[in-house]
Amino acid sequence: MKVLSGVDGGFLHLETQETPMHVGSLHLFDPPAGGAQTFHAQVRRLMRRRLSIAPVLTRKLAPMPLQFANPVWVEDDALDMDYHVQHLTLPRPGTQAQLEDLAGRLHSELLDRHRPLWRMAVIDGLQSGQVAYYFQIHHSLLDGQAGVLLSQVLFDLTPEPRVIAHGAARHAEHPGLVELAAAALKHDAGQYIKLVRHLPAVVKTLAGMLGGPPQPSPGRLGQNFSFGPKTPLNVPITGERGFAAVSVPLATLKQLASAHEAKLNDIVLALCGGALRRYLAAHGGVPKKPLIATMPISLRDAGNTEYTTQATLSLVNLNTQIADPVKRLRAIRDAAGAMKALARQARGVIPTDFPSFGMPWLMPVLAALYGRSGIVKAMPPIANVVISNVPGPQVPLYAAGARMVGYWPLSIVEHGVGLNITVMSYAGTMGFGFTTARCAVPEAGELSAALLASLDELVARSPGVRATSR
Repeated sequence: MKVLSGVDGGFLHLETQETPMHVGSLHLFDPPAGGAQTFHAQVRRLMRRRLSIAPVLTRKLAPMPLQFANPVWVEDDALDMDYHVQHLTLPRPGTQAQLEDLAGRLHSELLDRHRPLWRMAVIDGLQSGQVAYYFQIHHSLLDGQAGVLLSQVLFDLTPEPRVIAHGAARHAEHPGLVELAAAALKHDAGQYIKLVRHLPAVVKTLAGMLGGPPQPSPGRLGQNFSFGPKTPLNVPITGERGFAAVSVPLATLKQLASAHEAKLNDIVLALCGGALRRYLAAHGGVPKKPLIATMPISLRDAGNTEYTTQATLSLVNLNTQIADPVKRLRAIRDAAGAMKALARQARGVIPTDFPSFGMPWLMPVLAALYGRSGIVKAMPPIANVVISNVPGPQVPLYAAGARMVGYWPLSIVEHGVGLNITVMSYAGTMGFGFTTARCAVPEAGELSAALLASLDELVARSPGVRATSR
């Protein structure tokens, strides 16, 4: 039995029909040796065997009495693999665009809270003969870095699957009301003590995130932060999701970083900013004010393999008001030092756990009111877009003998922030996943096309950089 942390519980309580709080990934594989029709059965057998070394996949929720505090995770010994590993076939002709559209539709569906909070769909019918699967897991179970750790368990480094030793038999947990209440009270008492002890350092760090004391200039909260402009991305959303994916060669991005004395993350931000400029130019015009991105900062210590969320959020100026791609990149690069300093300061100070008494009552009400109250329409956005850059595996991975050739993340959008760009490196490529609220971005594929155009533009303006094939 494991009590959810405050942050992980928050992902549960803030979930509504319009704002699912799961993350996911889309994986594309070379044609399997046994044929596409047998791949589903092989993957299901593989997943069943891996449960013994991926206990996060056997956890389900046990709510507190009267839901007065966060629930706990308990062991489920009777997973229904027909539910957790489904089989879908694309209609003809089976294009990549159809695959991405299906991933978006699957990403719209809430997970069943009476079961372990994950599900996958094995997909065939691609005209290329390749196979794919979409994997979905609730953010209350893990963050991006923990997702990479999970991939190391679920996939293999060679076509021959590793041998998994039989673990101890799993037994379902059925804690009683007294046991549940005692666990919650013990957890919250400890968190109150920690909160009081670390509160001064937390306040100081949060003040640094906003850039210090409020400044007199209109619209600014501090010297490093201002509200973003209103755009078509920043509206109340519905639950329908879209998705687009594109992979670019990591070697090209590293060449660009070297040519401009920048970091790889600076290049990612510059390309996203360029893509957004192109998209907005075709949908109402590029705002004069720069777009603001919210970007997760990992608080995970080196070697930490715990399956929880250990991150906080920072705000990044994308400098989209600058038309020249090189000048825009340099502006992003020059501001990167402050963000890195903040990450170092936040680690060990910003809490990822806190007391949860009353949160299961309060947070769902606030989430529902926020979506329906009209606040999103009335206020300027704190952030226009979410951008997350997750270091992924750098060697090829395999599932049931098939080599993975594409790996793209899907994430969360929220009222007022209808686009999430999550980026993950994999085996010499950088996979950009554009998760959208369809009411904000009707055609997600426009964003992936704009990203490639932004890349070509930056390469053309970078002497000595030659684009590698993609």
